[in-house]
Amino acid sequence: MSVQPPVDLIVVGGDINGAGIARDAAGRGLKTVLCEKDDLASHTSSASSKLIHGGLRYLEYYEFRLVRKSLEEREVLLRAAPHVIWPLRFVMPYDKSLRPAWLIRIGLLLYDHLDFGKRKLLPGSQGIKLGEHPAGAALRARFKKGFVYSDAWVHDSRLVVLNAIDAAERGAEILTRTRCVSAKQAHGHWVATLRSELDGTTREVEARCLVNATGPWVCDFLQEAAQRDSGHNIRQVKGSHIVVPKLFDHGFAYIFQNTDQRMIFALPYEDDYILIGTTDMEYQGDPGAVAINDEEIAYLCEASNRYFRRKIGAQDVVWAYSGVRPLLDDKEGDAAAVTRDYTLEVHTDGAPLLNVFGGKITTYRKLAEEAVDMLKPVLNFEAPAWTGKDAPLPGGAIANADFFKGFLPELQRRYPWLPSQLARRYACAYGTRTDVFLAGTKQLEDLGEHLGDGVYAAELRYLLEHEWAGTSEDILWRRSKLGLHVSQETVQRLEDWIDGALQERGPRGRNTLTYNRTRALPTAGAAGTKMEETPR
Repeated sequence: MSVQPPVDLIVVGGDINGAGIARDAAGRGLKTVLCEKDDLASHTSSASSKLIHGGLRYLEYYEFRLVRKSLEEREVLLRAAPHVIWPLRFVMPYDKSLRPAWLIRIGLLLYDHLDFGKRKLLPGSQGIKLGEHPAGAALRARFKKGFVYSDAWVHDSRLVVLNAIDAAERGAEILTRTRCVSAKQAHGHWVATLRSELDGTTREVEARCLVNATGPWVCDFLQEAAQRDSGHNIRQVKGSHIVVPKLFDHGFAYIFQNTDQRMIFALPYEDDYILIGTTDMEYQGDPGAVAINDEEIAYLCEASNRYFRRKIGAQDVVWAYSGVRPLLDDKEGDAAAVTRDYTLEVHTDGAPLLNVFGGKITTYRKLAEEAVDMLKPVLNFEAPAWTGKDAPLPGGAIANADFFKGFLPELQRRYPWLPSQLARRYACAYGTRTDVFLAGTKQLEDLGEHLGDGVYAAELRYLLEHEWAGTSEDILWRRSKLGLHVSQETVQRLEDWIDGALQERGPRGRNTLTYNRTRALPTAGAAGTKMEETPR
């Protein structure tokens, strides 16, 4: 067992909160180690509704503080990562049998102004006549009017990876497929035993502070690994989504009022599809084994059919995924009403321990900032918060967050030989970092071996060397959503390519290949459930 010099903090958990805390801490000069038992964003953070939003429906639960904070963060994140976070206009058809129009108007007015004028990038809300609006044609004829407002779309799992990249480039050590099996106090420090899930080797890391950002496992980790208790509990709420062939051909998203008072999103997704979600169900099982069930599929299809002209059923679902939201238990009876806010808990009796309860992807940056601020007195440092302004995430240094009209056309001018669809995919995934693997290329052949369906070796090498990818699932379902587009032949060639590339790295590379390696597309869990043959 190897022992390394002490670090300032160990962050356990590689979803958005853990990656955000590691980034913030490393940027303040703290020596940081992050360990994650699976791939980055393997669980809750890759199973979201893909939205950076204030949470319009939270207003009904009087969560004004959370909505304001979320709206402020929406603006910050749009500027920090305009390649993976885009403005999105939502259409809400008005149903007179549900919420009254005056209540919706008041809610949207609050939504427009609750951030006290900090909204600069997004237009405000307005009423519309659906018969005169592009989004109206896809809806059933009984819906005559509606409302339009703004939020933002996010490639959730890439957002996690970008935070990890920034943390690493600021000095943090990122250890994926590495489980913290125990954490014990000794002489005022934590000594954590980390075990590689690849080859079983262990190492001990001594740290001045331990951060428990394990999401659904936060209480389990406290009791089993750190042998501590907490004054807080979490409530596991399962959210599921389905993906179906697109039912409309425009750039607007929809938000539907359902008869149970919940809100359902229908988002344009991956060009050829729409994403419909989400459910809210109590969940008591293993968070790592969560999967959608027939009841949830029927619920989402029924909600869609209530509004869209074209009906869908279970046979139309090409992909589905589920995740467990580790929500702070506020004793609410209805799962949909449980707060999406977070609580940070610091123990200073002995070695410092910080626990993260709850949270949502929109507020991760603020959570991380507050978490590291709380560690100032226990770690005795003065470095100020830094991620809130002029701190783009990797690939996001794009002037005025002008991605589609500014950055993308410029990239296409610099690489005119790139097919437009491929250029757009690269730009939306990597932003300014596209130049890392396109540097020196002058023609398509310079990208190396073509594995099919627009998958080239140059991009794959970048993902293995810079983004901790190690399996086809990492690449097809978290670093991208190519799994929705590529053929089984391309999947096979990709796995063979990964096999060869990792074997070149020696025994540890070969172990990486065998860990959670997919010879077929994902069948369950937060990564998703494949419902039928992958469409070409």
